[in-house]
Amino acid sequence: MNTTEEPRYIKVHPADNVAIIVNKGGLPAGAHFSCGLELKEHVPQGHKAALIDLAQNQAIIRYGEVIGYAVRPIPKGSWIEESLVDMPEPPALDDLPLGNKVPPALPPLTGYTFEGYRNPNGTVATRNLLGISTSVQCVAGVVDYAVKKIKAELLPQYPNVDDVVALTHNYGCGVAIRAPEAAVPIRTLRNLAIHPNFGGEVMIVGLGCEKLIPERLLPPGAAKTDILMLQDQQGFGGMVQAILNMAEARLIKLNQRHRITCSVAELTVGLQCGGSDAFSGVTANPAVGYAADLLVRAGATVMFSEVTEVRDAVHLLTPRVADEKTGQALIREMKYYDRYLSLGEVDRSANTAPGNKKGGLANIVEKALGSIAKSGSSPIVEVLAPGEKPAKRGLIYAATPASDFICGTLQLASGMHVQVFTTGRGTPYGLAMAPVIKVSTRDALTEQWPDLIDINTGPIATGKATIEEAGWEIFRFILEVASGRKKTWADHWGLHNDLCLFNPAPVT
Repeated sequence: MNTTEEPRYIKVHPADNVAIIVNKGGLPAGAHFSCGLELKEHVPQGHKAALIDLAQNQAIIRYGEVIGYAVRPIPKGSWIEESLVDMPEPPALDDLPLGNKVPPALPPLTGYTFEGYRNPNGTVATRNLLGISTSVQCVAGVVDYAVKKIKAELLPQYPNVDDVVALTHNYGCGVAIRAPEAAVPIRTLRNLAIHPNFGGEVMIVGLGCEKLIPERLLPPGAAKTDILMLQDQQGFGGMVQAILNMAEARLIKLNQRHRITCSVAELTVGLQCGGSDAFSGVTANPAVGYAADLLVRAGATVMFSEVTEVRDAVHLLTPRVADEKTGQALIREMKYYDRYLSLGEVDRSANTAPGNKKGGLANIVEKALGSIAKSGSSPIVEVLAPGEKPAKRGLIYAATPASDFICGTLQLASGMHVQVFTTGRGTPYGLAMAPVIKVSTRDALTEQWPDLIDINTGPIATGKATIEEAGWEIFRFILEVASGRKKTWADHWGLHNDLCLFNPAPVT
């Protein structure tokens, strides 16, 4: 650490009896704060120090909420590392208040637009992509081969088309296709095929004997000519050429599209965090939450997700739902995932990764309390089951697992145009179908990864920036990226993770 730097900590709520260390590299034993606190041992950056003497079994409080109980007496100034924290029980779901503290609508935010593509069905896109959907994993190799040829031989002839994206996956056969839970991956694939960024040009490649009949992925009004079956083709060469012919017919149409000025109200933004640390809930996520409020005020749709990173803070969200029906839907998704984890003989504590703990998060409770800060302060107007499309605009809870890749896939299925992704530990994660804006929680990560982080909210921790200032920066950056005027670092380097379906149904 820089020994000339003044020792600093962040206490989030007046009731907190712990605080996280701000200084890069942490602080050594003997570090003295202006309030009189003196550290009894080295405390790493982002980790918690006790602000009072904690008795055994005494509640440890951060964000004004109990994040656990002291395993043994913890003297004031000690490092509260994860082994000293017993995790509390999750909030009971049956008696939560629903909509009793609905936030008043914030004043409308007018005058903001972005440059997008208008689709034939009236929706708007932020990219002009050819999407090639698949009905079964068996065709992935052929499609990937064909996509390479399309990019090399066809795409240069159609300069207004941004890219070609293959929606390959591990579903479609060898699965219990009639199981009730099969609705989740099938709905996801159907909605991915009609993502706004594909401009309404549906193209599905199937094999011919799979359980997931390709017609199930077609939107209403689509033609069977939008489906190509490989078992009907003459050899591998015939398969590839048929895909190229089908692709070129759609590239011709997509190439005629141009950006036009669109209202922010037509934008759908997804929020996610990954590689979270103890700063997530005090810098990046609150700043994103402020930006989310700005988007909602401008009429946009904003989705936050990740059930296990909401479950332990759900009691803070149910009062914000717009009505009882929305509240019951939120509880429904929490209960669904409780059952899902129970069938796997684990609970929500399995969520917290080694990197989260290294970054100062003791458990999933602390992680969830920081995670929900992304939702800002607007009323929650709708709750989506995994892969559903929203019917309303405003702040929406879109239920997904917390896995970065599955959450990203499901938010895309729900129509996400741009994703804002906060990280404290760092990840090169990206999506091919929509840009991912990477927001760092701390200066040190941005300094380490200047060519991967798009926005740094670390200055909030040191008092050099406010949450409001960072929130406006994120809001404006979203509009620049949605308009194609700025490129995220993930897109600059072409860092795109594979799609990853959530399939809770049996595999046969």
